[in-house]
Amino acid sequence: MNFIRKIVNSRKQEDEQLYNELKKLLNFSPRKINYYKKAFTHRSVQMIDSKGNPINYERLEFLGDSILGSVISSYLYKKVPTGNEGYLTQMRSKIVSRDHLNELGKDLNLIRFVKSNIDQANVGANIHGNIFEALIGAIYLDKGYNTCHKFIFENVIVPHVNIELLEGKITSYKGLIIEWCQKHKKKYSFDAYEDSGNETIKHFSVKISIDGQLIAKGRSTSKKKAEEQASKRVYFVFQKQINLG
Repeated sequence: MNFIRKIVNSRKQEDEQLYNELKKLLNFSPRKINYYKKAFTHRSVQMIDSKGNPINYERLEFLGDSILGSVISSYLYKKVPTGNEGYLTQMRSKIVSRDHLNELGKDLNLIRFVKSNIDQANVGANIHGNIFEALIGAIYLDKGYNTCHKFIFENVIVPHVNIELLEGKITSYKGLIIEWCQKHKKKYSFDAYEDSGNETIKHFSVKISIDGQLIAKGRSTSKKKAEEQASKRVYFVFQKQINLG
């Protein structure tokens, strides 16, 4: 009986600590702490509820992503009345890009709350953005849309959304290079291959050629990252021509 009481008390203390830290971070008092505990639970913990449903942040991440997108869309719609659909979509993509969301998660140091059976060094860089979106989902379920909107406005829009700077921000160098090549009828190719060498972690290398000439190479732990790295180097080679359109 004493053993059970100790477990219950330790859980209460854990919840109390999370509650106090979230209250400081969010500038409001959470009501249902279980939403936030779920938002910070990685699937590797393999927790399930009484109905056999998994308890982790992934569904909350999906919800938070949708709410974040709707709040940003509404803001841009009102802020830039002259922007057409394509412009607004592009600007929203820049604001909610994975890299940007990862930075937001890092700024709030959300990783400190995460429960995982995987070492933090091995969970991947996107964990920061995933948890940030899951937190938004938890806030929405706990406090409703208005509180969620206020949180996004104070933590995303006010400190990070500058329309003029965003207009010049490049979110995909690969997309930019392909668009420029197609516009100017240039032949291009992205040649990717595994290139792990003596390393235990799989790596990929990418070579980008334009009009039959090798322009740049990239190497990283994923094909996508390697392509983006090589594309960025191509951009700097042709920066003047690309910026001229």
